[in-house]
Amino acid sequence: MPVETVDTLVVGGGQAGLAMSEHLSKCGVPHLVLERDRIAERWRSERWDSLVANGPAWHDRFPGMEFPNAGPDAFIGKEKVADYFVAYADMIAAPIRCGVEVRKVERLVGRPGFRIETSDGVIEARSVVAATGAFQHPVIPAVVPGDAGPMQIHSSAYRNPGQLPAGAVLVVGSGSSGVQIADELQRAGRRVYLSVGPHDRPPRAYRERDFCWWLGVLGKWDAQAPAPGTEHVTIAVSGARGGQTIDFRRLAAQGMTLVGRTESYRHGVMTFAPDLAKNIARGDANYMSVLDEADAYVARNGLDLPPEPEARKIGPDPRCMTDPILELNLSEAGIGSIIWATGFTVDYNWLKVDVFDERGKPKHQRGVSTEPGIYFLGLPWQSRRGSSFIWGVWHDAQHVADHISTQRKYLAYHASAKRETKVA
Repeated sequence: MPVETVDTLVVGGGQAGLAMSEHLSKCGVPHLVLERDRIAERWRSERWDSLVANGPAWHDRFPGMEFPNAGPDAFIGKEKVADYFVAYADMIAAPIRCGVEVRKVERLVGRPGFRIETSDGVIEARSVVAATGAFQHPVIPAVVPGDAGPMQIHSSAYRNPGQLPAGAVLVVGSGSSGVQIADELQRAGRRVYLSVGPHDRPPRAYRERDFCWWLGVLGKWDAQAPAPGTEHVTIAVSGARGGQTIDFRRLAAQGMTLVGRTESYRHGVMTFAPDLAKNIARGDANYMSVLDEADAYVARNGLDLPPEPEARKIGPDPRCMTDPILELNLSEAGIGSIIWATGFTVDYNWLKVDVFDERGKPKHQRGVSTEPGIYFLGLPWQSRRGSSFIWGVWHDAQHVADHISTQRKYLAYHASAKRETKVA
């Protein structure tokens, strides 16, 4: 069979792949985008039914298109987010081919470029952009044996309360996914235990401005690396029901039982670290620090934003904080299911080039890898804090596309110089 050739191959047709396609087109770089499923498939099939974007519509979008029929402060549901990307792909005329899986990428021998094995044949490309992001494989810690009794699923497999068997639910993880799922289950009448680890807990909004706006004006989106000791700290923020600040004390007052970080399981008993109060205090400190910086910014710039003293009131500690549960017999507690909101890991097994460190993470600088011709897009902190957000990946794609375009110009000069030498 003939081998298809293309200058640049983009692997992944989600937000990263589409942003990459737009900027490559603007730079005049011929390219092809391969997506193994549908455009933005993870938004449709790997998110729970009621999920909305964590940022408002004015913020969590690409610069070239607004969300249709939505106010700027709306939090868009997952299906409409996926529809948005489909419409965006059409608007920019992205050369995307769906239903094609990339199985292997390896460097060509004796000449530049890469050989790409796909489910639809072989392609050769001068450059390859891995735009599959960092949230590829769900992580479920090896804590509770699969035959222990309760149903166990990752948050990416959760859809709605009716999906779970009868009984109480233990949700492990206090980031955005874990908190939102636990809250939904409690509102559905389930008894819920929530395992709370270290986290940041920003205000959803303060002084009539969304958290995303405050991060922008305070320069926090541009932070180039997480602060020391915060690499594995999750962020508890939600756009559910129009957007509310996550408040663990309020969740407990509504009937949710909070426990510390999940440590181990033995003979039907789950053990939790005695760190619940410490973790919540850390989240409170993060929350107050944002309010302090926001107040200072308002005063310094003379902004007409109304004070919000109620935002600084912290409720009383619930009993589950003052007298924490350190061991829980799952059967006696009636727990019928465990939801692991414990994040994801990358999977670049298809990328057979030397661009990974000893932990399996890409070696790169702002998406430009140590292997010439290999690029990454959609990684957390790829260039700054905002890199894994919709708008952030768009700006990162611009940098990667500029690099690819510049390399093409060098190679074009080389080819031209060789032709002139032969003519002379």
